[in-house]
Amino acid sequence: MERASSQDAPTIAELGETAVLARILPRLRPGAAALLGAGDDAAVVAAADGRFVVTTDLLVHGPDFRLAWSTPFELGWKAAATNLTDVAAMGARPTALVVAIAAPPSMGVDVLEGIADGLREGLAALAPGAGVVGGDLSASPVLTIAVTAFGDLEGRPPVLRSGARVGDLVAHAGARGDAARGLALLFAEGTDDSGEPDPVRAHDVRARHPQLVRAQLAPEPPVAAGVAAALAGATAMLDVSDGLARDARRIAEASGVGLDFDAAALGTDVRVALAGAEDHGLLATFPPGSPVPWPFDVVGAVVDAPGEILVDGRPAGADGWDPYSGWDGRSG
Repeated sequence: MERASSQDAPTIAELGETAVLARILPRLRPGAAALLGAGDDAAVVAAADGRFVVTTDLLVHGPDFRLAWSTPFELGWKAAATNLTDVAAMGARPTALVVAIAAPPSMGVDVLEGIADGLREGLAALAPGAGVVGGDLSASPVLTIAVTAFGDLEGRPPVLRSGARVGDLVAHAGARGDAARGLALLFAEGTDDSGEPDPVRAHDVRARHPQLVRAQLAPEPPVAAGVAAALAGATAMLDVSDGLARDARRIAEASGVGLDFDAAALGTDVRVALAGAEDHGLLATFPPGSPVPWPFDVVGAVVDAPGEILVDGRPAGADGWDPYSGWDGRSG
């Protein structure tokens, strides 16, 4: 595994779990909903209306990220972002994260400190008021970050994938294809002659394409748009993490309808907009004639074609990210 720590940083093994936690926990905030944060066997988080939304996600070195490309701060930020959007897609407000990390004992503790800083700042930027309330540390030859996120529905019903109806508007919030473009650049120009990720070449890619690389390594999804969509009466919604077409098909199949995208609304490269994964935008449907809240853009309509994804009335493929194959056979 590529070493992302400074050479003079103590390793996790040298410090031990107690000392490592003593360096990490002060970097994190428990958030406004935490009644009891880290320090006991479990945290206590307020659930105002008696319900909570819960989701989990996993980031593994190799298929999900490369330390030659990502800084520890970016890993923490992305770990927060990928979970916050799943909560937002239910129409809920994120309240708390629980984070488990398995890392090689030889890894410098500054890597974990950087991940903690990224988690803290990602939460502050994307879901103010939410915090990290606990987690776990373990040893592994492969750096792995597992996050469980919680959310508050604030008395509203959850927005499901199964509520889209024929005639609804299809709207999307967030970037479309930027993360995939950034990943393609890293694979094309951020690797050495043998095809392995190269930090020096990746740094040059960052300098020339900062927005696209950041979209892949530290995305800034529209988390607050989830609550806005719920308040505006969204009939269905989900996080677009595996590609717009692939995820749209999930709404189509769950709702028994078709989604017909307007090619002109998808931008100049329709294929990348449909197939590019990891932007972590939100795809939602709204009743016809209802106001579509910012930052959603209307990109199509719900039609009577059960389970089908169309572009300008013609069938579209459902390419995208699959954890066992990847977009174009590659992953971040």
